Amino acid sequence: MVDLRSAAVPPIGPTDHVRGSGPEAILYLDLGCPRCAAEWPMVKRLGLRLCVRHFPLAAKRPRSLALHAAAEAAALQRADGFWALWDSIYADHGHLDDPHLWERGRRLGLELTRFDADRRSEVVAARVQADFRGGIRAGVAGTPTAFIGGERIAGDLLASLESEVPL
Repeated sequence: MVDLRSAAVPPIGPTDHVRGSGPEAILYLDLGCPRCAAEWPMVKRLGLRLCVRHFPLAAKRPRSLALHAAAEAAALQRADGFWALWDSIYADHGHLDDPHLWERGRRLGLELTRFDADRRSEVVAARVQADFRGGIRAGVAGTPTAFIGGERIAGDLLASLESEVPL
């Protein structure tokens, strides 16, 4: 049994999706989560080095696993594919079904047959599951959850992240 009081968030590694510079923040997000989608535009403008990890809560949001798999599948075809699809999903959170994912993939210039096969692959499923399990071990119970300096942020996510940005 893991003692959640002493659980540590895994450090940023070479397979993590990271962008930006500045203070480091590790975020566990669910692409199906309306709150994550609403806060994402502000979070990405904060000037932080963001590491985003998958935390699909499929029991609450049935499309979550498919959305996370799609982001990973886009990453397999384009260096910026993960972030392009991630941003696209949060920008238009009302359209999450497969036809909308295919349209996003087409707009990103992805080869759609490969995109569809990759998002259903064991490799992609294992990648999403690894992030989720790491989050569970670190004490993540819901989304959005963020860590700065290895410490979990409590309270208002945006206010806490903003406090990390140098003036």
